[in-house]
Amino acid sequence: MRLIIAIFLPFLLFFTIGRPIAGIICLILQITLIGWLPAALWAIYALGQYNTAKQIERAAGGSD
Repeated sequence: MRLIIAIFLPFLLFFTIGRPIAGIICLILQITLIGWLPAALWAIYALGQYNTAKQIERAAGGSD
């Protein structure tokens, strides 16, 4: 579900993963049609990092 959000509404993804400042910057970038593709790629990359961090946290035995 978050991957679909990352493609169509990249700025919204950053708010769902707890990075509101990046979400605002992404929204400014995405306002232009040319900036939409970099914003979507950035959101997909950030989602990958977020998922990796969550997997590492689970493997380490939860949040400390």
